[in-house]
Amino acid sequence: MSLRAILFDHDGTLVDSEPVHYELWQTVLAQYGVSLSEQLYRQYYAGVPTKANVVDLVHRFELDELPETLAAAKDAATSEYLRRNAFPLMSGVLETIREFRLCGLDLAIVTGAGSESVGATLKANNLGDSFVTVVSGDDVHASKPAPDCYLLALQRLGLQASECLAIEDTQHGLNASHAAGISCLAVPTTMSMHHDFGVAKAILEGMPQVAEHVQQLLKVEKLKQFAHLG
Repeated sequence: MSLRAILFDHDGTLVDSEPVHYELWQTVLAQYGVSLSEQLYRQYYAGVPTKANVVDLVHRFELDELPETLAAAKDAATSEYLRRNAFPLMSGVLETIREFRLCGLDLAIVTGAGSESVGATLKANNLGDSFVTVVSGDDVHASKPAPDCYLLALQRLGLQASECLAIEDTQHGLNASHAAGISCLAVPTTMSMHHDFGVAKAILEGMPQVAEHVQQLLKVEKLKQFAHLG
């Protein structure tokens, strides 16, 4: 089947949010006397939903706190940040979104982040009309690396997995799309470059390279269509 939709992850893919999340975690954990190193954050927590992070943090640092309470503190810190700011866009995002729309592709956001975070991004950058649907971590019971969010996106789009292409920056996201049968382009960041992207369709440096790769895929599809007609 031909490519009809691009499914973007949010944190680390559309927006450069991981450095902010790291700072917020430092602030929250400081209240418990915990100092979280950037190396440890990259290794265990970058790109992982808060619900999973808090379970590991409570165990690793032997915190006398319920994971749900720690998650609530992190969510409150994130909400406070988003009341004043939106996460900055990754380089080339606006141009890539514009290019894909001109190609007639449907666009969606499929993320483990909450809807509040995605909403701030869409509002701050006037992107509300650019995406056919948004699936956030609030919409599914099991977040990435479970495939639930991608399966829901396929349902909302009315498309088959073979008609879609995902873009992710972490192994968790890649595994989620792979489990849903959707091919994925990996765009590692400094926070996730050590992840295993072995099942990715391609590993690319940034959003401009993603746009170029997708354009090549569309050209190959057109050539195949012409050859079949001939």
